[in-house]
Amino acid sequence: MTNPSSMLKLHNTLTHQKETFVPLHGKDVDLYTCGPTVYHYAHIGNLRTYVFEDILRRTLKYHGYDVRHVMNITDVGHLTDDADQGEDKMEKGAKREGKSAWDIASFFTNAFQSDLRDLNILEPTIWCKATDHIQEQIDHVQILINKGVTYTTSDGIYFDTTKIDDYGKLARLDKQDLQEGTRVEMGEKRNPHDFALWKFSKPEDDRQMEWDAFGMRGFPGWHIECSAMAMKYLGEQFDIHCGGVDHIPIHHTNEIAQAETATGKKPWVTTWIHGEFLLIANRTNDDENNTNVGEARMSKSEDNFITLAVLKEKGYSPLAYRYFLLQAHYRKQLSFSWEALNASEQGLKRLRQRITQIDETTQDDPKVLHEFESAVNDDLNIPQGLAILSTGLKDKKVNQEMVMAMDKILGLNLHEHAPSIPTDIPTEVQLLLDQRTVAREEKDWQEADRLREKISSLGFAVSDQTDGQSVSHNG
Repeated sequence: MTNPSSMLKLHNTLTHQKETFVPLHGKDVDLYTCGPTVYHYAHIGNLRTYVFEDILRRTLKYHGYDVRHVMNITDVGHLTDDADQGEDKMEKGAKREGKSAWDIASFFTNAFQSDLRDLNILEPTIWCKATDHIQEQIDHVQILINKGVTYTTSDGIYFDTTKIDDYGKLARLDKQDLQEGTRVEMGEKRNPHDFALWKFSKPEDDRQMEWDAFGMRGFPGWHIECSAMAMKYLGEQFDIHCGGVDHIPIHHTNEIAQAETATGKKPWVTTWIHGEFLLIANRTNDDENNTNVGEARMSKSEDNFITLAVLKEKGYSPLAYRYFLLQAHYRKQLSFSWEALNASEQGLKRLRQRITQIDETTQDDPKVLHEFESAVNDDLNIPQGLAILSTGLKDKKVNQEMVMAMDKILGLNLHEHAPSIPTDIPTEVQLLLDQRTVAREEKDWQEADRLREKISSLGFAVSDQTDGQSVSHNG
């Protein structure tokens, strides 16, 4: 791309508008992305965030920027209630698995990193574990104590949010006023939004992860971890901080308060970017039929989540899931269903097949690549970019070099071997194929045979394979 600094526009959560991206330091871009709390497997909703962040990083790299990407591993201090209540998630995970918190952290860190590799997500430049940076967090808390913005209770050291004028600016929170009807477990907190910087251990808790600081045994709060580690590796001000939208009102709001109070520099981060939720069907009790079906955010706490390993066990390619995610803009909620994943699996196969059919008759049109780049530059509009690629292939205006350029951003390994399948499957046939995939999953062989005959009557033959079903023209 040419003149990248004037082209790429990103939606900044802090300003609630799209802005032309201009790095603080020329061609160098500093990026921090909130990593996992490693008490359990990441679910595919979590992984949606990491895929969108990977698209961002690939886009920056495509623009010629040198990206220093830092991702944390939270292995202590994240309580089951993000607002300082409940049990430490790592201790909870250790009890669930019957192992030490340290072993749990190691196991689920490795599992998460394996998921990233499966999804073709670029590895961060720097991994940083919270337990490897305890002193940095203690030092950060001490700076805030010295600044006079903290107070101590029987269970920890808290940040007094009334001490700063712009607390909650990221989420546009009313200063210290919660929405009507909202309840907060105050305990000894002075104000509803105040948050823990350091928690004191209770003797009855029998914690595995704790350290001596501030005259007592304790452990860091979740929010102080990211602030301390981001500042250690990226400095007192940097370019981009990412995460899921659930981080906006609490975690990222509190990170800003800690960092800007400690350094006196504003803004701490120039651009904040957040990805939306993945939704999944949620069944709740209904007095009439006991099966009221709705959609809910995928969540480990609600036990309504699916892991990437489950998708693989069912025969789906991780890159088919990546392709599924790329068909929705990162700032829009996306509903997961097996039918949609089936369609994405077939869609990716057809896309790769079309790419193998590029030949010397192709009249490549540079405008197609320019349109693709323009879509990506418009706040990472990947769905539009995919549509441009598909149309370009259909019209024989895209050559192999252009596909390789686009795939540097898409990360779909588009030149992988694709099975020979028709590229002109009618919508009616594709819907029948998707229904047949579901029937086979449910072992409804009679329905699968019926659908095979229906597809055959439309001029297509279906054959079953170990990795799914393939379709070809009859005769």
